[in-house]
Amino acid sequence: MIMKKQVKYISATMLAAMFLNGGDMHAALRSTGEHVCVADAIQQDNRPEVAKRLFRSDAVEREIVRVQGLLKNAKLAWMFTNCFPNTLDTTVHFRTGKDGKPDTFVYTGDIHAMWLRDSGAQVWPYVQLANSDPELKKMLAGVILRQFKCINIDPYANAFNDGAIADGHWMTDLTDMKPELHERKWEIDSLCYPLRLAYHYWKRTGDASIFTSEWIQAIGNVLKTFKEQQRKEGVGPYKFQRKTERALDTLNNDGLGAPVNPVGLIVSCFRPSDDATTLQFLVPSNFFAVSSLRKAAEILEAVNKEKGLATECKTLASEVESALKKYAVYNHPKYGKIYAFEVDGFGNHFLMDDANVPSLLAMPYLGDVDVKDPIYQNTRRFVWSKDNPYFFQGKAGEGIGGPHIGYDMVWPMSIMMKAFTSRDDAEIKTCIKMLMDTDAGTGFMHESFHKDDPKNFTREWFAWQNTLFGELILKLVNEGKIDLLNSI
Repeated sequence: MIMKKQVKYISATMLAAMFLNGGDMHAALRSTGEHVCVADAIQQDNRPEVAKRLFRSDAVEREIVRVQGLLKNAKLAWMFTNCFPNTLDTTVHFRTGKDGKPDTFVYTGDIHAMWLRDSGAQVWPYVQLANSDPELKKMLAGVILRQFKCINIDPYANAFNDGAIADGHWMTDLTDMKPELHERKWEIDSLCYPLRLAYHYWKRTGDASIFTSEWIQAIGNVLKTFKEQQRKEGVGPYKFQRKTERALDTLNNDGLGAPVNPVGLIVSCFRPSDDATTLQFLVPSNFFAVSSLRKAAEILEAVNKEKGLATECKTLASEVESALKKYAVYNHPKYGKIYAFEVDGFGNHFLMDDANVPSLLAMPYLGDVDVKDPIYQNTRRFVWSKDNPYFFQGKAGEGIGGPHIGYDMVWPMSIMMKAFTSRDDAEIKTCIKMLMDTDAGTGFMHESFHKDDPKNFTREWFAWQNTLFGELILKLVNEGKIDLLNSI
């Protein structure tokens, strides 16, 4: 798309022509006969040129045109155009597998490996458009099927290679590495995101063809792994150590991490940031496990008629939920009852939040708690305050970061999660403006930016955050908040 500084919108004729010409601005100009000064006054989108885009969806392109026509803020329209299709443009590798089924490998962006978490989040916003685009639907099915394959290769791994690589990046880690694995950090959410995506796809499209024997095997592996990591029968088979000078990239106690009291919660040795946990019962991820297991149970009952497996999922979900009520709540002297970030079952609570999702802030976004839950609302006030050690506030913006990048680095993801979980239009508007003001002029989101200087940022190409920004803007448009967006 194009952006003209002197005007706040692009003509509908131009938008339609650009769609028909595959997003090519100059071809659109020629076909419409419109004469626009393409000098400093106009900024072209920052998407790859059409021929270099990895996957094209007509439904997504139509949605970009529709939203562009509604947004009068030129920069916001430009950023949406850059960000919303970024996963498709730059990270999706779609093909037909040896079994004749769709197979989609999704890069996380500048790291050419597929994280179960990131890939599930990256394609999530496109599911709502699947019914109007058969190729998009096929591609999404390919992501889900690939995720099931990955879980069955190793349910303890967080990231995978596109096939076996004998001398892979982390093959020297002291854990049970395999050539198909990029990294083997045990994180609860790695098994939850595929369940969330598969359920959403099924509910939106009605397509149950993805729930094959491979799915049944994957669910068996999820249940086995979750139960092992409740550590009721000992520490389980998983260990992890790395030769590193970065403390949060390895586990203490001979690769087992800090001790836990087996109270029914599930150990997550690493957080969604890929940093090691301090106390190993990671609360937001245990909440995510509860909701994900219940989604799996519904699929198993309705599609597979696997009542036994469905009951196992529901029983485990109820056990974890009961343990969360008993062990995850902390009575804070300032905020009242809040959810701790991590606990150990011995009575210790670690009070903080990290920007990566699942986080305490993001729990209603994932459907894990009701946004009106008073404990969540107290927690929300805590995490967005200086009482959270990883909340940073500066000249450029404010938000939550984490030890993955360190002091004073705000993650745009946290600002987006504040907007996603907000019930206040003024708060949402502030979040959107802050996201627009901290893109460093690139038109994209970044992993993090310095609280005083958005030009000091990490990861130029991080598809999850880009697509998440597009998801947020599209959600607000679809909820009728166009006036709010146009008032920024």
